[in-house]
Amino acid sequence: MKRLILMAVVALAALPAAAQMQEAFPSYVQVNGRAEKEITPDEFYLQIIINERDSKGKISVESQQRDMIAALKKLGVDVEKQLKVANLSSEFFKKKTSVATAKYQLQLGTSAEVARAWQALDNLGISDVSILKVSHSKIDEYKEQVRVEAIRNARANAATLAGAIGQTVGKCFYIYDSNSNVMPVMYDNAVLMRSAKAYGAAEATVEEEPLEFKTIRLEYSVQAKFVLE
Repeated sequence: MKRLILMAVVALAALPAAAQMQEAFPSYVQVNGRAEKEITPDEFYLQIIINERDSKGKISVESQQRDMIAALKKLGVDVEKQLKVANLSSEFFKKKTSVATAKYQLQLGTSAEVARAWQALDNLGISDVSILKVSHSKIDEYKEQVRVEAIRNARANAATLAGAIGQTVGKCFYIYDSNSNVMPVMYDNAVLMRSAKAYGAAEATVEEEPLEFKTIRLEYSVQAKFVLE
């Protein structure tokens, strides 16, 4: 009898502690939220490498550079803003077994401009041209929009689950955002070069978009915990 009374006293004493524990660690629902968006790029970065080897040493890097700049200006490119020197080998360190090279980065705004520039460079004998990357001028703004949509999606998922058991969601007390930067888009430069040459041969209009560039895909996911009420 005494043992039963003791057990009852212990149980009653544990009730306030259990209530405090539940208040400190309320019932909650844990969900994932996702959002995605596809963006058509409006920034195209080309890498151009001028090498004396292409002309078997007959045309200097400086001469090819002048011809390149003249050709780009003819296309309407603002070379002061859009063309940057990435690397230039020194004539002083040139060895008999090597040739002078110069590396540039060219930024363009449309795929039509990319095709025209590619064709113009190829006509000059500058064939070492490749896509470095594509991007969008408002990429950071779009990233934030997609992340916000991801957490909103998480709350909607939580509300759906809570409603299924006759409850509602309260405050969010945990958000885990593990997202990193956008993965780069890879291109087959040989395919793009053939498309650029076809563009030049067909003499397409400025309005046409001859090269098919992949859209930039933004995908974000978050994990969140909401109090159940």
